[in-house]
Amino acid sequence: IEHIIQASDVAHTMQHWHTFIRWNTRLYNELYLGYKSGHIETDPTDGWYESQISFLDGYVIPLAKKLQECGVFGVSGDEYLTYAQLNRTEWE
Repeated sequence: IEHIIQASDVAHTMQHWHTFIRWNTRLYNELYLGYKSGHIETDPTDGWYESQISFLDGYVIPLAKKLQECGVFGVSGDEYLTYAQLNRTEWE
């Protein structure tokens, strides 16, 4: 159940590129607004590209592999891993 909870938080990263980029843009805009209004000290623009690669490599893709291995989502587990890897490639 832990993997399902983790996946629900980052599900957009394991979906089609257009879904991924839509939610990723919304997250960036929210963080940037927080930065501009003084609620966040660091400009999210600094290192955004690298942090997304790191997040996909270090969290999303390993999680998608775990979901695939445990089979909790059936064949969709394969899709989640494939989309996570494709989004990683597209982000480059």
